[in-house]
Amino acid sequence: MTYNYYKKDKGCYNKKLNYTINLSFFAGDSAGDKTEKATPKKKKDARKEGQVVHSPEITTAFTFIIIFSIVGIFASSIIERIENIYFFVFNDLLSINNNLTIEHAYSLIVYLFKQVIFASIPIFITAILIGIIVNVAQVGWQPTSKPLKPKFSKINPLKGFKRIFSLNALVELIKSLLKFTIIIMIIYSFIMSEIDSIINVIELPFISAVIYIGKLIIKLAVTVGGWFIFIAILDFSYKKFKHEKDLKMTKQEVKEEYKQTEGNPQIKGKIRQKMQEASMRRMMQDIPKADVIITNPTHYAVAIYYDQLSGKAPKVTAKGVDHLAERIKKVARENNVEIVENRQLARALYASVDIGKEIPPELYKAVAEVLAFVYKLKNKI
Repeated sequence: MTYNYYKKDKGCYNKKLNYTINLSFFAGDSAGDKTEKATPKKKKDARKEGQVVHSPEITTAFTFIIIFSIVGIFASSIIERIENIYFFVFNDLLSINNNLTIEHAYSLIVYLFKQVIFASIPIFITAILIGIIVNVAQVGWQPTSKPLKPKFSKINPLKGFKRIFSLNALVELIKSLLKFTIIIMIIYSFIMSEIDSIINVIELPFISAVIYIGKLIIKLAVTVGGWFIFIAILDFSYKKFKHEKDLKMTKQEVKEEYKQTEGNPQIKGKIRQKMQEASMRRMMQDIPKADVIITNPTHYAVAIYYDQLSGKAPKVTAKGVDHLAERIKKVARENNVEIVENRQLARALYASVDIGKEIPPELYKAVAEVLAFVYKLKNKI
């Protein structure tokens, strides 16, 4: 768009200046804007590439809560095991009367290590199972190795720099700071509410102190896990929104995908046209073999062929209306095929019988009369 501006020169507006503004600069590229929702094929392809809605926060939250809940349920047996270990080590150290050797210390460490391993294995197995179940619940079961394949774009310094300073990186940083802040606040509030009891722990017997601290840790863990679930729900909602936004397509992409899956409409139209032309040629080639052409007489024309030796009903070998009906009659005249006018029968045959199909029983009598008339004309009976 061009604007004319007259510059004042010595009191007169006599200098004309032209300013051209390209308004398209301010307009988005509508052809390249991703405004269309992802098609099922796009979603399926993205899933194969490992691009799914997945929030690790949900896995962390559920694992955290369930593990510590299990620890709380089996607290009595765990405390009993700790008590047995404590008394075993204590009695063992008393029995040696300060004559601790390297071999004895080594055997004691191995014993403690085995006890810790045996106590931890069920918890580790439970954590792994929870992680698998929660992840499958989020994204379904469709393993793929494509995300593990090396890509040059992942080691490209320029693209790596862009990822570090991208909006997504900023959002992840804010989320991490928010999680850290919330967890610190929860732990601080919890400790301050239990501070008097915590101070008095040093006055309790060892086992009682262990029981109290264990219950306190479980209570704190479940509280933190509950807040983690809240954070995880927000995180999952954001991930889902971002995933759908990233998968959006331009109108051109939708058209190209349609061409790939359904075929180019122009090519399909040409193929359909070729098939219709081939069918038309076959139909016109069958007209000379017909016994009679039944017309109405100007709009409809139906060709009937009857093979007396086959024992089957007569069938329609060609049919048409208006211009095509005239072509059928023209070919029939050129090949000496009889043309018989029967308005109702022509309409009924055209409407109820497809090309190459036998006539229905309700039209046997009417067609038989026409054929008999034609055969009589040709001295066939």
